[in-house]
Order: sequence, then C-alpha cells, then structure tokens
Amino acid sequence: MDKAEKSVLFVFVKNPEQGNVKTRLAADIGDVAALKVYNRLIEYTESIVSKVDVHKQVWYSDKTEEGDVWKESVYEKRVQSGKNLGERIAGAFSENEKSGYGKQIIIGSDCSELTTDHIEKAFEELDEHDVVLGPSEDGGYYLLGMRRFIPELFEGMSWSTENLYHETLAKITALELCVAELEMLNDIDTLDDLNKSSLKWK
Repeated sequence: MDKAEKSVLFVFVKNPEQGNVKTRLAADIGDVAALKVYNRLIEYTESIVSKVDVHKQVWYSDKTEEGDVWKESVYEKRVQSGKNLGERIAGAFSENEKSGYGKQIIIGSDCSELTTDHIEKAFEELDEHDVVLGPSEDGGYYLLGMRRFIPELFEGMSWSTENLYHETLAKITALELCVAELEMLNDIDTLDDLNKSSLKWK
C-alpha cells in the first residue's frame, strides 16, 4: 500500500475521570452526571467511527486504557503530548505522517450529531482538497482533515475559543490552500447544548 492509499482516522479523547471531563457542563448538572454524559458521547463516537474503513487510532489525554469501548483489535492506542491542544493535535498529525499516512482526519468525542457519513464525505473531499473542516456552532471545529501535515494551522491559534474556526480558515487562505467545509454541527459543552441534543444518557 503506497502512502496515497494509507488513510487514518484518529479520535482525541479525555480519560473518563470524574471531575476532569465536561467541566462546563458539570457546573450545571454535577460531576457524576457530566461523566455519564461524556461516557455516552464516547460510546456514540465509537459506534460511528467503527464503521469507517480506514486505520483507526484513539489518542488519550493522559494514558491508554484497556477494556474500554475502544477494542485493541480495532483501534491503535496512543497518548497525546504537548502543552496545549494545538501542540497535541499537531504532534499526532506529525507522527502519523512520519509513519507514512497520507489522508488524516481527526475528530473529538463531543459531537452527538456527527455521523459515519460525515467522516466518509470528509475523506472523499481530501481527494480534491488540501484541507477539510467541520465547523461547530461554538466557533471551533469538530473535524479536521489534511492530505499532508500543515504545521502552520496549529501555530498562534486561539484554542478553545469562538475564533478558532475563522482563524483556521484565514490561515488556510493565506497559505493558498484549497479547503472543503462540511455542514455546521453542535458539540455538547453546556447544559443548553445537551438539552438541544438527542443524546440519551440518563
């Protein structure tokens, strides 16, 4: 298999520990309930990712987990590294490119509206585009894909703010790259997000 044919989908997750996940949501519903929501989001994300026919990875925030929903027979397990989210994502893309992957797509585990079709469409868009982005309603993105690692997309960005998506688009334009945009979806970060979603967690 040559590099152009080697594609990888990787998921960034937090280790599911009470008090360390969905902290904005926890302010309204408590740490125990927030952890339940996060675990349900993890289960949902695994259910859609498992159907995508590419190499798959899970990148944990602190340490790899065994016996969770991410079966070792299906997912390669890695640990994120870096001082902030940008460094962590960039590091994963860089390592995968060194391993010979061409098309790479990253998603998180916060979006209950994301489907297998969205991910498959994103891989298709990378046939004709340098970058594919899935915008989220909070101003960030729920999906980022590239045909090659572009480190500039992770330098000097306003991570975890409402400006991230537009800053990323501006950087792509400045680099004269071709971008495909998917439909806007909503991440679950707040009680309002949760109430608007169809996520079953109770």
